[in-house]
Amino acid sequence: MSGTRLPRALRRLAPALLIVLAAGAARAQTVIQNDEPRPDPWIVNGCAIAPKASCPGADLRHADLKGADLAGADLTNANLARADLRHANLRGARLDGANLSGAQLQISFLQGAQAVNARFIGANLDHARMAGADFTGADFTVAALEMAQAGKAKFRKAILNDADLQEAKFYEADFTGASMAGASIRFTIFQDAWMEDCPTCPQTWQTASPAWEMGSPDEARDRRKAP
Repeated sequence: MSGTRLPRALRRLAPALLIVLAAGAARAQTVIQNDEPRPDPWIVNGCAIAPKASCPGADLRHADLKGADLAGADLTNANLARADLRHANLRGARLDGANLSGAQLQISFLQGAQAVNARFIGANLDHARMAGADFTGADFTVAALEMAQAGKAKFRKAILNDADLQEAKFYEADFTGASMAGASIRFTIFQDAWMEDCPTCPQTWQTASPAWEMGSPDEARDRRKAP
């Protein structure tokens, strides 16, 4: 009798024993932290990574600049192809002519940045903050801007062909002369956006008269505020 009762008792206790053993193994594991402090000064290929840095033409390809504070920096004509700029602060930075193709810019801060004729081909700008930035003539071909916030940004003559613009917010953005062929615009907001001379833009997004028929951006804005 005892020979048959013992295995049954062990079978009943097996789940509890496994939980205890697993908990002990979890406590024994060592958590490895890979976050290393940035060097001070933080210099990458001769460019001092800091607010208002002066790095025109800098070669920062593939650079790990995650979380970098480059507010107001001069990165004119810099090569930032495939650089990691996630969560980076680029507010008011000068990126005219810069190459950011393939760069990671998720949740980056580009408010007021100037990126005239910059290249963002295949770059990832998901959830980026871009309000008031100037992307005149910039190339965003096949770039990802999902859920980006780009109110009042300038995309004059910019190329956004085959870009992912889903759920992005382009309140009062200027797409004059831009190209948006093949872009994904599911749930994208274009309220009061300028789309003059952009036949591939969703000009019928709003049923009212196009914003550019109300005069200049400032005139249209004042007209909407009038009682």
